[in-house]
Parts: sequence; structure tokens; C-alpha cells
Amino acid sequence: MKRINPVVARNSKELAIALGLTPADGAEIELRSELNSKIVEIVARKKLTHAEVAKLAKTSRTRVTAILNRNTKSVSTDLLLRVLHALGYMAKLRIRRAA
Repeated sequence: MKRINPVVARNSKELAIALGLTPADGAEIELRSELNSKIVEIVARKKLTHAEVAKLAKTSRTRVTAILNRNTKSVSTDLLLRVLHALGYMAKLRIRRAA
């Protein structure tokens, strides 16, 4: 049996390369991951239910559950931003030269 060597990705750029994606895709993965992590953190800190978050963000509980379970493949970046704003926070975009 052929042995498979594991690949370790330490950041979004390395992950994108390992998956055969573009550096731009890696940047999008990183942005969405940071948004998702912050939403999960805020919801836990405020001790809100999925239904309460859904009502605040004017979206379905199913979509909120997907976000909180980090299953965001079918969730738009716009919705992540809308949920963050509904929780009383605003994202600040920082632009820098790509490495």
C-alpha cells in the first residue's frame, strides 16, 4: 500500500497552495474564518440561542446554526457581516500589500 505523506498548512496561503487554490482564494478563506470565529465568540459570550441570533440578523435559525457550527460553505460573506452587525459589532477592513 502506498504511504500518503500528510501536508501541514500553517496559514491560509499555505492551505490554498496545498488545496490547489489561488492566493486570492486563500485570502477569502482567512477573512471568512476570522468573521466566523468572531461571531462564534460573541454569541458564546452573550449566551444567545441560535433562534435569538437569527431573529436579530433577520435570517433563518438553520443558517445561524450553520455559521455557529462553522459550516459556512453555503453562507455568503454578506450574511456573516450582517450577523456580526446584528450582534452589535462592525468589521474593520485593513488593506495591506500581499506578501
